[in-house]
Amino acid sequence: MELSDRKKKILQIVVDDYIDTAVPVSSKSITEKYMSNVSSATIRSELSALEELGFLSQPHTSAGRVPSAEAYKLYVNELMVKDDLTVEELDYIKEAFNQKTQNIESVLKNATKVISELTSYTSVAVAPHDGNDKIINLKLFRFKQDKALVIIVTDTKLLKDNYIDVPPQMTDEQLNNVGDILARMFTERTVEEICMMSPEIEDNFLGYKNVFLNVIEALKEYISNNEDIVSVNGKDKILEHPEYSDVGKIKNFLSVVTSKDKVIKLLGDNGKDIEINVKVGSDGYDDVPEDCSLISATYNANGKKLGTYGVIGPSRMDYQKVIAVLENVGKILENILSNR
Repeated sequence: MELSDRKKKILQIVVDDYIDTAVPVSSKSITEKYMSNVSSATIRSELSALEELGFLSQPHTSAGRVPSAEAYKLYVNELMVKDDLTVEELDYIKEAFNQKTQNIESVLKNATKVISELTSYTSVAVAPHDGNDKIINLKLFRFKQDKALVIIVTDTKLLKDNYIDVPPQMTDEQLNNVGDILARMFTERTVEEICMMSPEIEDNFLGYKNVFLNVIEALKEYISNNEDIVSVNGKDKILEHPEYSDVGKIKNFLSVVTSKDKVIKLLGDNGKDIEINVKVGSDGYDDVPEDCSLISATYNANGKKLGTYGVIGPSRMDYQKVIAVLENVGKILENILSNR
């Protein structure tokens, strides 16, 4: 059923007011605060109709109405007035990323911190981990007589703490030469491509094929042992909301945001654009805690997926602010990284 303009206006008022106050909204408050030109009886009639349509519920007979999951979805899709961040908030985001964009791990952690601080909700993020990272540079450094440290720079990460065996008789000059050869062989190839390579393709490998194979094994171990990178910030912010005064609800919420597997499932894959995705937990999303909403977006730079970032909090969430923050963080982050 298509809602009339007045029903949409009243529903928007109820959602906005409930988000702001956490108090069920009555016909009297709507008349006094927002629609003084409409009688209280008319407002009551419209509220009853919206309740019958599944957009509102009434906790108690004498209480006002609260929005349902359907109301929040309609609100986000049609009724919500987009919010703008302040100049100070935009400057804060730019400054936060200008200094801390060395690799995807630091980007991930910094983004969740910024998002959580600006929204006052728990933020979650997942960055992909696979064999599609492209090698930018590689260096070998002597660690012990028979050990070398491999440092590999990819287009999204700095891989370090990878120690490999080298022949004890290998000189530092020979080690440097082998490192240069590996760098020439690997640059602009993906980790997955390199793991498929054979040392026979390089005629000038100086006979140190074992070093080549050990580097390959280190990369294979990197792919197999590392999972998607997960970051969560502001877990305790859920305690600031009156809906979560119940210990059982708090435990349920924390059981989700403290589980790496659950966070990965929660965010899933939203595609390739900064397209806002909203899930309301009570609306059949098994991966979202009850009475919670998840708002997420996927960020990219230079055609490379940076990860999916989101905010999880009570269904009575400030959708305007959260969506504005996610959109602006995505745009600023992608702009900074694309220009580097």
